[in-house]
Amino acid sequence: MTRALLIVAAVAGVLAQSPAFEVASVKRNRSGEERSRFDTPANRFVATNVELYELIAWAFGDPGPPPELRPNFQISGGPAWISSDRFDVEATTGRELPDGVERTRLKMRMLQTLLAERFKVSVHHETRDGPIYSLVLANRDRRLGPKLRRSDVDCNALFARGRAGAAPPPPPPPPGQVPQCGIRVGLSSLSFGSQSVPAMARLLERAVGRPVVDRTALEGLFDLILDFDPTGLPGANRPPGVAVPDTSDKPSLYTALQEQAGLKLEAGRGPIDVLVIESAEHPAEN
Repeated sequence: MTRALLIVAAVAGVLAQSPAFEVASVKRNRSGEERSRFDTPANRFVATNVELYELIAWAFGDPGPPPELRPNFQISGGPAWISSDRFDVEATTGRELPDGVERTRLKMRMLQTLLAERFKVSVHHETRDGPIYSLVLANRDRRLGPKLRRSDVDCNALFARGRAGAAPPPPPPPPGQVPQCGIRVGLSSLSFGSQSVPAMARLLERAVGRPVVDRTALEGLFDLILDFDPTGLPGANRPPGVAVPDTSDKPSLYTALQEQAGLKLEAGRGPIDVLVIESAEHPAEN
């Protein structure tokens, strides 16, 4: 058998062993709309008006909790059209999936299979040296800031009651209050309800545009409301059609972390896992 046939056989073997959606539809979206959306209820996966780049970021993201797309600084390569052409993807698993993180992880792997089969996406991982931040305690006495408080909410029990139909989902909190067992991202604010510090670090990565490594040694769950001026932040993108509020009276994110949370970002360098997109092709629609 030639080397080329061996490679094809090896790829086919990997795809055969990978979890896959039972039914999947891929269509080009030519609406001209700027907004995109992911919905992943139960045994379904729906992506509306998304770039292939976004699909790759979701498929190779972090299942959480909460689930996060792979950030831009951890993706490299690929043809230019993957960040311009948009698609609608609808897929079903054909079977019930476990709850929580394991469900998200399985759907991510299923999407990886779909991308390889329908878009001919080929990727590999590289470890590169680059700029990072370390999230550390700002005060020598380990005192936390006034807006970072420990949480005693049992989110697992809360979610279990919701799945059993014993309790309705909690309503969105009013401004100035943390979401119950969740995260709210605003143009100039971040709110965490019953989240771990590593989860906070992952969300901060998007705002500052580089990896954030948790070195606080803080264990357990926390509530936090962070108000700041997003001007100049790499991840401060304004959604289409949303007016920009005046935040000039607020501190920078870095100052807000110290004053409001008692945490600090220290610049340094370290290893970064980068997903390199080797190739991709336009899919045949169905």
